Amino acid sequence: MFEKIEMTILSALQTIFDQFGWAGVFGLMVFENATGITPSEIILAFAGWMLIERHGITPGFIPIGGLYAGLGSAIGASITYWVARLGGRPVVDRFAKIFRIDQAHITKAEEQMHRWGSGLVLIGRIIPGIRTLISIPAGLAKIPFTRFFIATFIGAYIWCTLLIGAGYLLGHEWMLISDFIKNNLLLIFSAGLFIIAAYLAYHFRSHLAGTKWLKFTKDMESN
Repeated sequence: MFEKIEMTILSALQTIFDQFGWAGVFGLMVFENATGITPSEIILAFAGWMLIERHGITPGFIPIGGLYAGLGSAIGASITYWVARLGGRPVVDRFAKIFRIDQAHITKAEEQMHRWGSGLVLIGRIIPGIRTLISIPAGLAKIPFTRFFIATFIGAYIWCTLLIGAGYLLGHEWMLISDFIKNNLLLIFSAGLFIIAAYLAYHFRSHLAGTKWLKFTKDMESN
């Protein structure tokens, strides 16, 4: 069943890439990030092979391809951001019921977004399973759009460029990327959470140190 869906997607991608080239990649990434329907690893790895390696284009074009895909990703994510921001919890909760998403998870994600801000968006953009969802709590928390867009673009550019480059390097074996992500999703997800924790600990290290010192001084005064 899943293989048939993949083959249908590949056939559609080949048609789009043949007709529109990198403009097609841009449009597909807008759609993928606004809806979360099409798998980005297939789109980008296939683009790296079909639009660069197969045409004998220098690998120096990979970062440029990442710009097309990253900008499309940021624009698509912005659509979700504004839907969540303008519609608020009533709209988000309605979609959560349709897709059977626990509303408690949304509430917790919104709380974390209020606490950590655009840094959480940046890191979340490179974690499978979180990439397209991170725009929802960002919109609910009403993070300034400029910060959201910049963080989204940076994270998306890293993700897109890596997958395009991997597709180029693997050539006609580019499907190994999709297989690896599907088979090691838990590992990738865990690594992503570790990266988030490390980033937050580093970014707010001075605040955490100050909190500990304040607690220490209060304890000393009480004694």
